[in-house]
Amino acid sequence: MIDPRGRDRAVYVISVAAELAGIHPQTLRIYDRRGLVQPARTGGGSRRYSDADIDKLRRVHELTSEGMNLDGVERVMALEDEVARLKAQVQRLTRELESKRADIVLYRRG
Repeated sequence: MIDPRGRDRAVYVISVAAELAGIHPQTLRIYDRRGLVQPARTGGGSRRYSDADIDKLRRVHELTSEGMNLDGVERVMALEDEVARLKAQVQRLTRELESKRADIVLYRRG
């Protein structure tokens, strides 16, 4: 889903993205090769990073600074994504349940 604030809009070139994330451009390329971040590509193949990508890069940097290797970072980030997905699912199901409960109350009153 595209963020209405444009957080997924890929606008930063690699040098700017690296500076914003506080890492070296070569480190950013390593993270890209490992699939930890997947920047958009221009028609000419240049990388373009979004604010959401910068957040991911900062998270990778945070985890590696704490001593975690890239395999561990991949696993942690996959688990964080899964938790976020499950939270969204619980919220959706909770809304559906509340709606159905409201329908039952209205039906019983009617």
